[in-house]
Amino acid sequence: MKIGSYAKAVVSAVAAGITALVGAMADGVIVQGEWVTMVLAVLGALGITYAVPNARQSDLSQR
Repeated sequence: MKIGSYAKAVVSAVAAGITALVGAMADGVIVQGEWVTMVLAVLGALGITYAVPNARQSDLSQR
């Protein structure tokens, strides 16, 4: 099992969730639409980040 692909997805999901939470807390109240935004941000970050493969070491050395 490659832990790297899971780790990057989890980190990006946490970052997206925290970003959405900070934006929602601007007025001190979280309404239903803001919860939906947070959930969609987390799920979107998980799905997109997990789907994108990590670069191989040989790909990085060619830059």
